[in-house]
Amino acid sequence: MKLIHRYIVSTLTQSTLFTLLALLGLYGFFDLLGEVPALGTGNYTAGVMATYVALLIPGHAYELMPLAVLIGGMVAMTQLASSSEYTVIRTSGVTLKQIAATLLKFGLGFAVLTILLGEFAAPWAMQEAERTRLTATHSIVAKEFRSGTWVKDNQNFINVHEMLPDNTLLGIRIYTYDQDFKLERTRIAERGTFSKQDRSWQLENVKETVLAPNRTISAVYPTLKWKSIVEPEILSVLLVVPEQMSAHNLLTYIEHLKKNKQQTQRYEIALWSKLFYPLACISMALVALAFTPQQRRHGQLGIKLFAGICLGVTFHFVNRLFGHLGLLYDWNAILSATLPTLIFLLGGIAIIAKQERR
Repeated sequence: MKLIHRYIVSTLTQSTLFTLLALLGLYGFFDLLGEVPALGTGNYTAGVMATYVALLIPGHAYELMPLAVLIGGMVAMTQLASSSEYTVIRTSGVTLKQIAATLLKFGLGFAVLTILLGEFAAPWAMQEAERTRLTATHSIVAKEFRSGTWVKDNQNFINVHEMLPDNTLLGIRIYTYDQDFKLERTRIAERGTFSKQDRSWQLENVKETVLAPNRTISAVYPTLKWKSIVEPEILSVLLVVPEQMSAHNLLTYIEHLKKNKQQTQRYEIALWSKLFYPLACISMALVALAFTPQQRRHGQLGIKLFAGICLGVTFHFVNRLFGHLGLLYDWNAILSATLPTLIFLLGGIAIIAKQERR
């Protein structure tokens, strides 16, 4: 049984990695096409473009992993069925439950790989990709409004006109309110850089105005140290969308938003999706077994393979759709993030159980 287990897992792994490579090649080709119009902007050369597209690969691999597991698993199992190897395995005494356990372990292995990609490789690569592109094109990181980006830190409302890829802040305005929400201090700084030694911002060319009960006090400082919970790790979320952040960064940012009584729905959905998404690899492995033909009729092989691939593509887009619907209609974050995966998992188990009863 161990030899059969290793053979099946080896066949499934090779097919899945080949499928993932093909999908990444397709996505990389479209990424290149999308970046061609930006060539020549600033220092955005062909080499920089190639680096940018290469840094997008870990993110694509994370998103496509369940689809690759399904297609690769189906192709491998269909090949075993078409060569009668699957029939020989079954008739030699290997039960459907044992084969399902083998595919479960295969899916679990790719689930672990998905966790590593989603938590470490993809977020880092995406941030580096955006920094590379923004630096080459001399662009700013984010301007959510015409006035810049707004962030709340306890009693401080912070407006940043521009944020450079190295996390340098330009055009900083800090409005400080008291407990009764009356403005008591304003600070306007030309530039701000972050010091990792004491975890503070070094503001340059600062104009400070203090609103006292009967008068205003103004002062100008060449440099001023400013302590804030708003650090580059929090501002870096502006470089990537929530779905491409690590679970650790999502937790940190959600806590920051909650402390400042701001909306967290989108980030909570992204967090639960991040936690449950690797389980989709296990679901897809079981679905691949569910769509494995039991007989060696070539018509049936082709139809089941095509249907399974369509099912995998459907899951890929439905999973994204539920995230957007959850945000739009304010659904429960856990339900929005996990429902598609659970439906496919239960569906695969149900089909396998039905095959076992035959």
